[in-house]
Amino acid sequence: MEKFYKKLHKWPGLIIAFLLLYFAITGIIMNHREFFSGIDVSRSSLPNDFHYKNWNNSAIKGNLILNSDSILVFGNIGVWLTDSTFTNYQSFNNGFPNGSDNRKIIDLHLSIDENLYAATQFGLFAFSKEKKQWIKFELDVNIKRFVAIECVNDTLYVLNRSYLFKGKSEGINTQFEKIELKQPRDYKNEVSLFETMWQIHSGEIFGIPGKLFVDVLGLVTIFLSITGIFYFFFPGWIKRRKKKSKTVTSIVKTNRWSLKLHNKTGAWLFVCLIVLFFTGMFLRPPLLIAIAYSKVSPVKYSHLDQPNPWYDKLRGLKFDEQRNEFLLATSEGIYYMDKDNLAPIAFKVQPPVSVMGINVLVPFSDGAYIIGSFSGLFLWHPAHPEIYNYAKGNLYEGNTTGRPVGDFKVTGLITDLDRKQYMIDYDKGAIPLYHDKLFPEMPENVVNESKMSLWNLSLEIHTGRFFRFLLGNFYILMVPLSGLVGVIVVLSGYLLWRKKFRKPKTR
Repeated sequence: MEKFYKKLHKWPGLIIAFLLLYFAITGIIMNHREFFSGIDVSRSSLPNDFHYKNWNNSAIKGNLILNSDSILVFGNIGVWLTDSTFTNYQSFNNGFPNGSDNRKIIDLHLSIDENLYAATQFGLFAFSKEKKQWIKFELDVNIKRFVAIECVNDTLYVLNRSYLFKGKSEGINTQFEKIELKQPRDYKNEVSLFETMWQIHSGEIFGIPGKLFVDVLGLVTIFLSITGIFYFFFPGWIKRRKKKSKTVTSIVKTNRWSLKLHNKTGAWLFVCLIVLFFTGMFLRPPLLIAIAYSKVSPVKYSHLDQPNPWYDKLRGLKFDEQRNEFLLATSEGIYYMDKDNLAPIAFKVQPPVSVMGINVLVPFSDGAYIIGSFSGLFLWHPAHPEIYNYAKGNLYEGNTTGRPVGDFKVTGLITDLDRKQYMIDYDKGAIPLYHDKLFPEMPENVVNESKMSLWNLSLEIHTGRFFRFLLGNFYILMVPLSGLVGVIVVLSGYLLWRKKFRKPKTR
Protein backbone atom coordinates (compact mmCIF):
# COMPACT_ATOMS: atom_id res chain seq x y z
CA MET A 1 0.00 0.00 0.00
CA GLU A 2 2.89 2.35 0.73
CA LYS A 3 4.15 2.04 -2.87
CA PHE A 4 0.64 2.55 -4.17
CA TYR A 5 0.14 5.71 -2.07
CA LYS A 6 3.54 7.00 -3.17
CA LYS A 7 2.77 6.60 -6.88
CA LEU A 8 -0.69 8.08 -6.40
CA HIS A 9 0.79 11.09 -4.63
CA LYS A 10 3.96 11.58 -6.68
CA TRP A 11 2.99 11.65 -10.35
CA PRO A 12 -0.51 13.16 -10.21
CA GLY A 13 0.87 15.56 -7.59
CA LEU A 14 3.58 16.81 -9.93
CA ILE A 15 1.08 17.48 -12.71
CA ILE A 16 -1.54 19.11 -10.50
CA ALA A 17 0.98 21.22 -8.55
CA PHE A 18 1.43 23.68 -11.42
CA LEU A 19 -2.34 24.04 -11.90
CA LEU A 20 -2.91 24.46 -8.17
CA LEU A 21 -0.54 27.43 -8.19
CA TYR A 22 -2.86 29.13 -10.69
CA PHE A 23 -5.98 28.17 -8.74
CA ALA A 24 -4.57 29.33 -5.41
CA ILE A 25 -3.28 32.71 -6.59
CA THR A 26 -6.41 33.56 -8.56
CA GLY A 27 -8.64 32.29 -5.73
CA ILE A 28 -7.04 34.69 -3.25
CA ILE A 29 -7.58 37.59 -5.68
CA MET A 30 -11.21 36.58 -6.25
CA ASN A 31 -11.84 36.53 -2.51
CA HIS A 32 -11.08 40.27 -2.31
CA ARG A 33 -12.80 41.74 -5.34
CA GLU A 34 -13.20 45.28 -4.09
CA PHE A 35 -9.59 45.47 -2.89
CA PHE A 36 -8.28 44.59 -6.37
CA SER A 37 -11.01 46.47 -8.28
CA GLY A 38 -8.69 49.30 -9.35
CA ILE A 39 -6.28 46.98 -11.18
CA ASP A 40 -6.87 46.29 -14.89
CA VAL A 41 -5.17 44.21 -17.58
CA SER A 42 -5.02 45.20 -21.25
CA ARG A 43 -7.17 42.85 -23.32
CA SER A 44 -4.72 43.12 -26.22
CA SER A 45 -2.18 41.14 -24.16
CA LEU A 46 -4.65 38.28 -23.61
CA PRO A 47 -5.77 35.44 -25.94
CA ASN A 48 -8.23 36.36 -28.70
CA ASP A 49 -11.18 34.96 -26.76
CA PHE A 50 -10.90 37.94 -24.40
CA HIS A 51 -10.67 40.65 -27.05
CA TYR A 52 -13.80 42.70 -27.61
CA LYS A 53 -15.38 41.81 -30.95
CA ASN A 54 -18.92 42.83 -31.89
CA TRP A 55 -19.66 43.83 -28.26
CA ASN A 56 -19.09 40.34 -26.87
CA ASN A 57 -17.81 39.38 -23.39
CA SER A 58 -20.68 41.28 -21.71
CA ALA A 59 -19.40 44.58 -23.12
CA ILE A 60 -22.92 46.04 -23.10
CA LYS A 61 -26.02 45.02 -21.18
CA GLY A 62 -28.54 47.56 -22.42
CA ASN A 63 -29.17 51.09 -23.60
CA LEU A 64 -31.14 54.14 -22.50
CA ILE A 65 -32.58 56.50 -25.12
CA LEU A 66 -32.35 60.12 -23.91
CA ASN A 67 -33.59 61.81 -27.10
CA SER A 68 -33.55 61.40 -30.89
CA ASP A 69 -29.76 61.70 -31.09
CA SER A 70 -28.47 60.84 -27.62
CA ILE A 71 -28.33 57.28 -26.38
CA LEU A 72 -26.49 55.85 -23.38
CA VAL A 73 -25.13 52.30 -23.62
CA PHE A 74 -23.96 50.51 -20.50
CA GLY A 75 -22.44 47.26 -19.29
CA ASN A 76 -18.95 46.02 -18.46
CA ILE A 77 -17.49 48.93 -20.46
CA GLY A 78 -19.19 51.43 -18.13
CA VAL A 79 -21.48 54.13 -19.56
CA TRP A 80 -20.95 55.69 -22.99
CA LEU A 81 -22.91 58.41 -24.80
CA THR A 82 -23.57 57.69 -28.48
CA ASP A 83 -25.73 58.99 -31.31
CA SER A 84 -28.79 57.53 -33.02
CA THR A 85 -26.57 55.39 -35.30
CA PHE A 86 -24.47 53.88 -32.50
CA THR A 87 -21.25 54.95 -34.23
CA ASN A 88 -19.73 57.88 -32.27
CA TYR A 89 -19.00 57.36 -28.57
CA GLN A 90 -18.01 59.61 -25.68
CA SER A 91 -17.09 58.31 -22.24
CA PHE A 92 -19.77 59.02 -19.64
CA ASN A 93 -17.80 57.51 -16.75
CA ASN A 94 -16.59 60.62 -14.94
CA GLY A 95 -16.97 60.11 -11.19
CA PHE A 96 -16.74 56.34 -11.11
CA PRO A 97 -13.59 55.05 -9.36
CA ASN A 98 -10.73 53.86 -11.56
CA GLY A 99 -10.81 50.26 -12.69
CA SER A 100 -13.20 48.48 -15.04
CA ASP A 101 -14.73 46.49 -12.16
CA ASN A 102 -15.83 49.78 -10.59
CA ARG A 103 -17.53 50.68 -13.88
CA LYS A 104 -19.53 47.50 -14.26
CA ILE A 105 -23.03 48.90 -14.79
CA ILE A 106 -25.94 46.55 -14.11
CA ASP A 107 -28.81 49.02 -14.65
CA LEU A 108 -29.25 52.61 -15.79
CA HIS A 109 -32.39 54.67 -15.27
CA LEU A 110 -33.71 58.13 -16.19
CA SER A 111 -36.37 59.27 -13.71
CA ILE A 112 -39.47 61.30 -14.50
CA ASP A 113 -37.65 64.44 -13.25
CA GLU A 114 -34.78 63.63 -15.67
CA ASN A 115 -32.26 62.50 -13.09
CA LEU A 116 -29.87 59.71 -14.04
CA TYR A 117 -29.14 56.80 -11.70
CA ALA A 118 -26.73 53.88 -12.12
CA ALA A 119 -26.71 50.53 -10.34
CA THR A 120 -23.15 49.17 -10.27
CA GLN A 121 -21.08 46.33 -8.89
CA PHE A 122 -19.99 48.40 -5.89
CA GLY A 123 -22.82 50.82 -5.21
CA LEU A 124 -25.59 53.14 -6.36
CA PHE A 125 -24.77 56.40 -8.16
CA ALA A 126 -26.62 59.51 -9.33
CA PHE A 127 -25.36 61.86 -12.03
CA SER A 128 -24.73 65.43 -10.90
CA LYS A 129 -25.73 67.86 -13.65
CA GLU A 130 -23.79 70.65 -11.97
CA LYS A 131 -20.52 68.73 -11.50
CA LYS A 132 -21.08 66.58 -14.61
CA GLN A 133 -20.01 63.44 -12.81
CA TRP A 134 -21.40 60.45 -11.00
CA ILE A 135 -21.84 60.73 -7.22
CA LYS A 136 -22.11 57.65 -5.00
CA PHE A 137 -24.84 57.25 -2.37
CA GLU A 138 -23.65 56.16 1.05
CA LEU A 139 -26.17 53.44 1.93
CA ASP A 140 -26.34 50.88 4.71
CA VAL A 141 -25.61 47.64 2.82
CA ASN A 142 -23.55 44.51 3.39
CA ILE A 143 -23.73 43.55 -0.29
CA LYS A 144 -22.77 46.57 -2.38
CA ARG A 145 -23.98 45.15 -5.70
CA PHE A 146 -27.10 46.99 -6.92
CA VAL A 147 -29.15 45.26 -9.60
CA ALA A 148 -32.18 47.34 -10.61
CA ILE A 149 -33.70 50.84 -10.61
CA GLU A 150 -37.36 51.72 -11.25
CA CYS A 151 -39.53 54.83 -10.96
CA VAL A 152 -43.24 55.02 -10.16
CA ASN A 153 -44.19 58.65 -10.75
CA ASP A 154 -41.70 60.62 -8.63
CA THR A 155 -40.82 57.71 -6.33
CA LEU A 156 -37.57 55.87 -6.93
CA TYR A 157 -37.23 52.16 -6.15
CA VAL A 158 -33.74 50.66 -6.09
CA LEU A 159 -32.83 47.03 -5.54
CA ASN A 160 -29.61 45.55 -4.27
CA ARG A 161 -29.15 41.81 -3.79
CA SER A 162 -30.94 41.81 -0.42
CA TYR A 163 -33.08 44.92 0.11
CA LEU A 164 -35.37 47.42 -1.60
CA PHE A 165 -34.57 51.13 -1.22
CA LYS A 166 -37.33 53.70 -1.69
CA GLY A 167 -37.17 57.47 -1.91
CA LYS A 168 -38.44 60.54 -3.73
CA SER A 169 -36.30 61.17 -6.81
CA GLU A 170 -34.13 64.22 -6.17
CA GLY A 171 -30.93 63.28 -7.96
CA ILE A 172 -27.84 63.26 -5.74
CA ASN A 173 -29.99 64.54 -2.83
CA THR A 174 -32.36 61.56 -2.83
CA GLN A 175 -32.97 60.14 0.63
CA PHE A 176 -33.66 56.42 0.77
CA GLU A 177 -35.65 54.20 3.11
CA LYS A 178 -34.28 50.67 3.44
CA ILE A 179 -37.01 48.02 3.18
CA GLU A 180 -36.86 44.29 3.85
CA LEU A 181 -39.36 42.51 1.60
CA LYS A 182 -41.89 40.24 3.25
CA GLN A 183 -41.72 36.49 3.26
CA PRO A 184 -43.35 34.82 0.24
CA ARG A 185 -46.20 32.36 0.65
CA ASP A 186 -45.18 28.87 1.78
CA TYR A 187 -41.75 30.22 2.63
CA LYS A 188 -39.11 27.66 3.53
CA ASN A 189 -35.82 28.75 5.01
CA GLU A 190 -33.71 27.13 2.32
CA VAL A 191 -30.81 28.20 0.17
CA SER A 192 -29.47 26.77 -3.07
CA LEU A 193 -26.90 24.00 -2.83
CA PHE A 194 -24.90 25.87 -5.47
CA GLU A 195 -24.70 28.98 -3.26
CA THR A 196 -23.79 26.83 -0.26
CA MET A 197 -20.98 25.13 -2.17
CA TRP A 198 -19.80 28.49 -3.49
CA GLN A 199 -19.64 30.08 -0.07
CA ILE A 200 -17.91 27.07 1.51
CA HIS A 201 -15.35 27.15 -1.28
CA SER A 202 -14.68 30.89 -0.83
CA GLY A 203 -14.99 30.80 2.97
CA GLU A 204 -17.66 33.51 2.83
CA ILE A 205 -20.07 31.18 4.59
CA PHE A 206 -18.36 32.29 7.82
CA GLY A 207 -17.89 35.92 6.81
CA ILE A 208 -14.53 37.71 6.79
CA PRO A 209 -12.85 35.15 9.13
CA GLY A 210 -13.93 32.36 6.77
CA LYS A 211 -12.57 34.16 3.71
CA LEU A 212 -9.27 34.82 5.46
CA PHE A 213 -9.03 31.15 6.44
CA VAL A 214 -9.54 30.12 2.81
CA ASP A 215 -6.86 32.65 1.87
CA VAL A 216 -4.56 30.80 4.27
CA LEU A 217 -5.53 27.52 2.58
CA GLY A 218 -4.62 29.17 -0.73
CA LEU A 219 -1.18 30.07 0.64
CA VAL A 220 -0.84 26.53 2.02
CA THR A 221 -1.70 25.15 -1.42
CA ILE A 222 1.02 27.32 -2.97
CA PHE A 223 3.51 26.16 -0.33
CA LEU A 224 2.63 22.47 -0.74
CA SER A 225 2.84 22.76 -4.54
CA ILE A 226 6.26 24.44 -4.49
CA THR A 227 7.75 22.13 -1.84
CA GLY A 228 6.30 19.12 -3.65
CA ILE A 229 7.99 20.20 -6.87
CA PHE A 230 11.24 20.74 -4.96
CA TYR A 231 11.09 17.27 -3.43
CA PHE A 232 10.41 15.71 -6.84
CA PHE A 233 13.47 17.26 -8.50
CA PHE A 234 15.93 17.68 -5.59
CA PRO A 235 17.04 13.99 -5.24
CA GLY A 236 18.11 13.86 -8.89
CA TRP A 237 19.88 17.19 -8.56
CA ILE A 238 21.71 15.98 -5.43
CA LYS A 239 22.85 12.79 -7.20
CA ARG A 240 24.17 14.74 -10.17
CA ARG A 241 26.10 17.08 -7.90
CA LYS A 242 27.58 14.14 -5.96
CA LYS A 243 28.79 12.54 -9.19
CA LYS A 244 30.59 15.79 -10.01
CA SER A 245 32.02 15.90 -6.45
CA LYS A 246 30.17 19.14 -5.70
CA THR A 247 28.94 20.08 -2.23
CA VAL A 248 25.35 19.06 -1.43
CA THR A 249 25.08 19.80 2.30
CA SER A 250 22.93 22.91 2.02
CA ILE A 251 20.71 21.35 -0.66
CA VAL A 252 20.15 18.21 1.48
CA LYS A 253 19.25 20.35 4.50
CA THR A 254 16.84 22.43 2.42
CA ASN A 255 15.28 19.27 1.00
CA ARG A 256 14.77 17.73 4.47
CA TRP A 257 13.35 20.96 5.87
CA SER A 258 11.06 21.32 2.88
CA LEU A 259 9.83 17.71 3.15
CA LYS A 260 9.24 17.98 6.90
CA LEU A 261 7.11 21.13 6.55
CA HIS A 262 5.36 19.72 3.49
CA ASN A 263 4.32 16.60 5.42
CA LYS A 264 3.27 18.33 8.62
CA THR A 265 1.34 21.12 6.90
CA GLY A 266 -0.47 18.67 4.66
CA ALA A 267 -1.28 16.38 7.60
CA TRP A 268 -2.67 19.21 9.74
CA LEU A 269 -4.89 20.66 7.04
CA PHE A 270 -5.69 17.73 4.74
CA VAL A 271 -9.41 17.68 5.64
CA CYS A 272 -9.78 21.42 4.92
CA LEU A 273 -7.93 21.06 1.63
CA ILE A 274 -10.15 18.14 0.56
CA VAL A 275 -13.28 20.20 1.32
CA LEU A 276 -11.82 23.14 -0.63
CA PHE A 277 -11.02 21.06 -3.71
CA PHE A 278 -14.23 19.00 -3.55
CA THR A 279 -16.57 22.00 -3.37
CA GLY A 280 -14.72 23.70 -6.22
CA MET A 281 -15.47 20.75 -8.52
CA PHE A 282 -19.21 21.50 -8.44
CA LEU A 283 -19.08 25.21 -9.26
CA ARG A 284 -18.60 24.73 -13.00
CA PRO A 285 -20.27 22.50 -15.60
CA PRO A 286 -20.60 19.60 -15.99
CA LEU A 287 -20.89 18.82 -12.25
CA LEU A 288 -22.72 22.13 -11.70
CA ILE A 289 -25.73 20.62 -13.49
CA ALA A 290 -26.10 18.05 -10.70
CA ILE A 291 -26.58 20.70 -7.99
CA ALA A 292 -27.84 23.73 -9.95
CA TYR A 293 -31.40 23.74 -8.63
CA SER A 294 -31.12 21.72 -5.42
CA LYS A 295 -32.13 23.34 -2.12
CA VAL A 296 -30.76 22.75 1.36
CA SER A 297 -31.23 24.25 4.80
CA PRO A 298 -28.71 27.02 5.55
CA VAL A 299 -25.76 26.01 7.70
CA LYS A 300 -26.64 27.16 11.24
CA TYR A 301 -24.91 30.32 12.48
CA SER A 302 -23.24 30.76 9.10
CA HIS A 303 -23.33 33.71 6.70
CA LEU A 304 -26.22 31.97 4.89
CA ASP A 305 -28.36 31.70 8.03
CA GLN A 306 -30.03 35.11 7.70
CA PRO A 307 -33.28 36.48 9.18
CA ASN A 308 -33.95 38.30 5.89
CA PRO A 309 -35.76 35.77 3.63
CA TRP A 310 -34.40 37.57 0.54
CA TYR A 311 -30.77 37.90 1.59
CA ASP A 312 -28.58 37.77 -1.56
CA LYS A 313 -31.52 36.52 -3.66
CA LEU A 314 -32.81 39.67 -5.42
CA ARG A 315 -31.86 40.08 -9.09
CA GLY A 316 -34.22 42.45 -10.97
CA LEU A 317 -37.23 44.77 -10.71
CA LYS A 318 -39.80 46.14 -13.20
CA PHE A 319 -43.01 48.06 -12.59
CA ASP A 320 -45.96 46.81 -14.65
CA GLU A 321 -48.30 49.75 -15.22
CA GLN A 322 -51.09 47.53 -16.58
CA ARG A 323 -51.11 45.34 -13.49
CA ASN A 324 -50.09 48.22 -11.19
CA GLU A 325 -47.57 45.96 -9.49
CA PHE A 326 -43.88 45.11 -9.46
CA LEU A 327 -42.25 42.13 -11.13
CA LEU A 328 -39.44 40.91 -8.92
CA ALA A 329 -36.73 38.65 -10.35
CA THR A 330 -34.91 36.55 -7.76
CA SER A 331 -32.65 33.53 -7.62
CA GLU A 332 -35.80 31.63 -6.57
CA GLY A 333 -37.86 32.64 -9.62
CA ILE A 334 -40.01 35.62 -10.66
CA TYR A 335 -42.62 37.11 -8.32
CA TYR A 336 -45.20 39.89 -8.39
CA MET A 337 -45.97 42.25 -5.53
CA ASP A 338 -48.14 45.26 -4.79
CA LYS A 339 -46.05 48.44 -4.53
CA ASP A 340 -47.60 49.29 -1.18
CA ASN A 341 -47.71 45.83 0.37
CA LEU A 342 -44.36 44.54 -0.96
CA ALA A 343 -45.27 40.90 -0.30
CA PRO A 344 -43.85 38.83 -3.21
CA ILE A 345 -46.05 36.09 -4.70
CA ALA A 346 -44.54 33.59 -7.15
CA PHE A 347 -45.94 33.33 -10.66
CA LYS A 348 -47.28 29.88 -11.47
CA VAL A 349 -45.65 29.93 -14.91
CA GLN A 350 -41.92 30.55 -14.72
CA PRO A 351 -39.58 31.31 -17.65
CA PRO A 352 -36.26 29.46 -18.09
CA VAL A 353 -33.52 31.30 -16.18
CA SER A 354 -29.99 30.01 -15.72
CA VAL A 355 -28.60 29.50 -12.23
CA MET A 356 -26.04 32.12 -13.32
CA GLY A 357 -28.81 34.72 -12.95
CA ILE A 358 -31.18 36.82 -15.03
CA ASN A 359 -29.62 39.40 -17.38
CA VAL A 360 -32.62 40.69 -19.34
CA LEU A 361 -36.05 41.66 -17.95
CA VAL A 362 -37.70 43.92 -20.52
CA PRO A 363 -41.42 44.61 -21.20
CA PHE A 364 -42.56 43.38 -24.63
CA SER A 365 -46.26 44.08 -25.27
CA ASP A 366 -49.69 43.08 -23.96
CA GLY A 367 -48.28 42.07 -20.58
CA ALA A 368 -45.47 39.87 -21.95
CA TYR A 369 -41.78 40.16 -21.07
CA ILE A 370 -38.47 39.32 -22.71
CA ILE A 371 -36.37 37.21 -20.33
CA GLY A 372 -32.68 36.62 -20.95
CA SER A 373 -29.94 34.65 -19.18
CA PHE A 374 -27.26 32.11 -20.01
CA SER A 375 -30.17 29.73 -20.71
CA GLY A 376 -31.22 31.83 -23.72
CA LEU A 377 -33.74 34.55 -24.67
CA PHE A 378 -37.45 33.89 -24.14
CA LEU A 379 -40.81 35.59 -24.51
CA TRP A 380 -42.87 34.99 -21.38
CA HIS A 381 -46.39 35.99 -20.41
CA PRO A 382 -47.26 35.33 -16.75
CA ALA A 383 -50.84 34.37 -17.64
CA HIS A 384 -49.98 31.95 -20.46
CA PRO A 385 -48.54 28.42 -20.07
CA GLU A 386 -46.61 28.59 -23.37
CA ILE A 387 -43.13 30.09 -23.44
CA TYR A 388 -41.66 31.30 -26.73
CA ASN A 389 -38.00 30.90 -27.59
CA TYR A 390 -37.44 34.46 -28.76
CA ALA A 391 -33.92 33.80 -30.04
CA LYS A 392 -34.85 30.75 -32.12
CA GLY A 393 -38.38 31.72 -33.15
CA ASN A 394 -40.28 28.69 -31.87
CA LEU A 395 -42.11 27.44 -28.79
CA TYR A 396 -39.85 26.44 -25.94
CA GLU A 397 -39.94 22.82 -24.88
CA GLY A 398 -38.06 21.89 -21.79
CA ASN A 399 -37.63 22.39 -18.08
CA THR A 400 -38.60 25.93 -17.05
CA THR A 401 -35.77 26.07 -14.54
CA GLY A 402 -33.52 26.36 -17.58
CA ARG A 403 -30.19 24.79 -18.34
CA PRO A 404 -27.19 26.52 -16.71
CA VAL A 405 -25.89 27.21 -20.23
CA GLY A 406 -28.16 27.15 -23.31
CA ASP A 407 -27.66 27.68 -27.05
CA PHE A 408 -27.26 31.40 -26.44
CA LYS A 409 -25.54 32.92 -23.41
CA VAL A 410 -27.57 36.11 -23.27
CA THR A 411 -26.03 39.01 -21.36
CA GLY A 412 -28.10 41.93 -22.68
CA LEU A 413 -30.58 43.43 -25.12
CA ILE A 414 -30.32 46.62 -27.22
CA THR A 415 -33.29 48.47 -28.76
CA ASP A 416 -32.61 51.30 -31.25
CA LEU A 417 -34.78 54.29 -32.20
CA ASP A 418 -36.56 52.25 -34.89
CA ARG A 419 -37.47 49.60 -32.28
CA LYS A 420 -35.04 47.14 -33.89
CA GLN A 421 -33.60 44.78 -31.30
CA TYR A 422 -30.21 43.14 -30.86
CA MET A 423 -29.56 40.21 -28.56
CA ILE A 424 -26.17 40.42 -26.84
CA ASP A 425 -24.58 36.97 -26.59
CA TYR A 426 -21.53 36.49 -24.36
CA ASP A 427 -19.52 34.79 -27.12
CA LYS A 428 -21.02 36.13 -30.35
CA GLY A 429 -21.83 39.69 -29.29
CA ALA A 430 -24.65 41.70 -30.92
CA ILE A 431 -27.06 39.55 -32.95
CA PRO A 432 -29.99 41.13 -34.89
CA LEU A 433 -33.43 39.88 -33.87
CA TYR A 434 -35.96 39.54 -36.71
CA HIS A 435 -34.12 41.91 -39.05
CA ASP A 436 -30.89 41.96 -41.07
CA LYS A 437 -29.32 45.24 -39.98
CA LEU A 438 -25.97 44.59 -38.30
CA PHE A 439 -25.03 46.47 -35.15
CA PRO A 440 -22.05 48.85 -35.70
CA GLU A 441 -18.66 47.56 -34.60
CA MET A 442 -17.00 48.77 -31.42
CA PRO A 443 -15.01 51.97 -32.11
CA GLU A 444 -11.33 52.10 -31.21
CA ASN A 445 -11.70 54.60 -28.37
CA VAL A 446 -14.17 52.28 -26.59
CA VAL A 447 -11.98 49.21 -27.14
CA ASN A 448 -8.83 51.00 -25.97
CA GLU A 449 -10.42 52.29 -22.77
CA SER A 450 -12.26 49.08 -21.92
CA LYS A 451 -9.77 46.81 -20.20
CA MET A 452 -10.27 43.65 -18.17
CA SER A 453 -10.23 43.77 -14.40
CA LEU A 454 -7.69 41.65 -12.58
CA TRP A 455 -10.61 40.03 -10.75
CA ASN A 456 -12.28 38.99 -14.02
CA LEU A 457 -9.01 37.67 -15.42
CA SER A 458 -8.54 35.66 -12.22
CA LEU A 459 -12.08 34.30 -12.63
CA GLU A 460 -11.35 33.21 -16.22
CA ILE A 461 -8.19 31.40 -15.09
CA HIS A 462 -9.84 29.93 -12.00
CA THR A 463 -12.76 28.51 -14.00
CA GLY A 464 -10.51 27.20 -16.77
CA ARG A 465 -12.08 29.37 -19.50
CA PHE A 466 -8.75 31.13 -19.99
CA PHE A 467 -7.30 27.92 -21.46
CA ARG A 468 -10.00 27.44 -24.09
CA PHE A 469 -7.63 28.74 -26.79
CA LEU A 470 -5.39 25.73 -26.01
CA LEU A 471 -7.90 23.02 -25.09
CA GLY A 472 -10.99 23.99 -27.07
CA ASN A 473 -14.22 22.83 -25.46
CA PHE A 474 -12.28 20.33 -23.32
CA TYR A 475 -11.41 23.26 -21.03
CA ILE A 476 -14.72 22.58 -19.29
CA LEU A 477 -13.15 19.46 -17.72
CA MET A 478 -10.25 21.35 -16.14
CA VAL A 479 -12.04 22.30 -12.93
CA PRO A 480 -13.68 18.93 -12.10
CA LEU A 481 -10.60 16.91 -13.07
CA SER A 482 -8.26 19.25 -11.17
CA GLY A 483 -10.51 19.05 -8.11
CA LEU A 484 -10.70 15.27 -8.29
CA VAL A 485 -6.94 14.87 -8.72
CA GLY A 486 -6.35 17.40 -5.94
CA VAL A 487 -8.50 15.37 -3.55
CA ILE A 488 -6.68 12.15 -4.51
CA VAL A 489 -3.24 13.74 -4.08
CA VAL A 490 -4.06 15.23 -0.67
CA LEU A 491 -5.68 12.05 0.63
CA SER A 492 -2.90 9.77 -0.65
CA GLY A 493 -0.30 12.14 0.80
CA TYR A 494 -1.94 11.97 4.21
CA LEU A 495 -2.18 8.17 4.10
CA LEU A 496 1.46 7.97 2.98
CA TRP A 497 2.50 10.23 5.86
CA ARG A 498 0.66 8.04 8.38
CA LYS A 499 2.19 4.90 6.90
CA LYS A 500 5.76 6.03 6.39
CA PHE A 501 6.60 9.15 8.33
CA ARG A 502 4.41 9.27 11.40
CA LYS A 503 6.22 7.91 14.41
CA PRO A 504 4.27 5.42 16.51
CA LYS A 505 3.49 6.58 20.03
CA THR A 506 5.62 4.96 22.75
CA ARG A 507 3.75 3.38 25.62
